[in-house]
Amino acid sequence: MEWNKITNIILISAIITLGVFVVLGLYQWISRKSLKKVDKQLLFMPIPLALMAATYLIFDKFWVLNTRPNGSGEPSFPSTHVMVAATIFFLAILALPKYIKSLAARIILSLMMLSLIALMCAGRVLANMHWISDVIGGVAFAAIFAAIYYFAIRKAKK
Repeated sequence: MEWNKITNIILISAIITLGVFVVLGLYQWISRKSLKKVDKQLLFMPIPLALMAATYLIFDKFWVLNTRPNGSGEPSFPSTHVMVAATIFFLAILALPKYIKSLAARIILSLMMLSLIALMCAGRVLANMHWISDVIGGVAFAAIFAAIYYFAIRKAKK
């Protein structure tokens, strides 16, 4: 299987992961009859996702820093595949303790998601779609978005 297809599958798995949290949030909203009663882990997820979307728009449409190594001339910094997958997986890792009580299960799931991020990073470079700096930028932005999410849910618990 070619690397571009592998990274697309990883991206789809990240989006499905996000979909699980969206469905859970909608379920809580409907069953608890109030948006205020939805878990903060779910309620605050749109914040880093909106920041991610804004970052994509800025670097893809207004401030092109780099183009793809394959010569297509398309913007490549940061890697959108990496940024999206890493952001979603980082958010999921931070939300896991609320929904999965088993430490062993959380560690296994977290390691799986971190492995998928690493595979995504390698795959985007090996597919000749991004420079190493592009995937590092994607992970860096994802880490920033995850940190904002972490501090938002931490502050909300107080």
